Amino acid sequence: MTAIDSGIDSLTPVEGVSVTLTDGILSVTIDRPDSLNSVTTPVLAGLADAFEAAARDPRVRVVRFGGAGRGFCSGAGISADDAGDGVPTEIIVEANRLMRAIVALPRPVVAVVQGPAAGIGVSLALACDLVVASDKAFFLLAFTKIGLMPDGGASALVAAAVGRIRAMRLALLAERLSATEALEWGLISAVHPADEFDAEVDKLLASVLAGPAAAFAKTKHAINSATLTELDSTLDREYVGQSILLNAHDFREGTRAFQERRSPTFTDS
Repeated sequence: MTAIDSGIDSLTPVEGVSVTLTDGILSVTIDRPDSLNSVTTPVLAGLADAFEAAARDPRVRVVRFGGAGRGFCSGAGISADDAGDGVPTEIIVEANRLMRAIVALPRPVVAVVQGPAAGIGVSLALACDLVVASDKAFFLLAFTKIGLMPDGGASALVAAAVGRIRAMRLALLAERLSATEALEWGLISAVHPADEFDAEVDKLLASVLAGPAAAFAKTKHAINSATLTELDSTLDREYVGQSILLNAHDFREGTRAFQERRSPTFTDS
């Protein structure tokens, strides 16, 4: 079996995931615009499959990772009804596989954030190598609002970008960070006006496409190895902690309060 046979062409279509390869640019898109691209276990599995296949496909020189419609990713599509039935644990497993696949991919990955990136959507963006955002975008680690902790490697990815104190602020207080503020903090690579965004993304992709692929691969590996030394252990710790929190009263109360548009009453149970 050739690399191409086991690459992008071997992927099984997954509802909610769009994968296309054109002239060296692999576009991987979360295609669930009606929910601002919330992710489910099958969607995360499909995305992970795509990134793992890209690593085996020599035709791929750069990956454009984005969301359909007006959002990047609004987080995981789980609710209080999921608690205790195993679905949340499975979703963390697939999310962690996806994060590892993005970071390990020996090609540059460009996160295209045209709108909200919330919850695990923040992790998905920050796992990429270049994060470009529209001035309409924002970033929100909303986990504590529903009695959870950040996951998808956010504990390491955010801190590696902005430092411990700012990472704590985003994670504990669940504050919305505008794209402009995210750029000032060093969380993302660039911000562009919404009406110029698509053109600027195309320019960036063309620049990466024309660059030295071998040098890019070694550069990515070197920087990630130096700055994300705790990513694997972080994913493991988040899995353990989140698995406990997903089966706790506070998660059920937090999600119900969100759905009912009221403040939650947490009981630390």
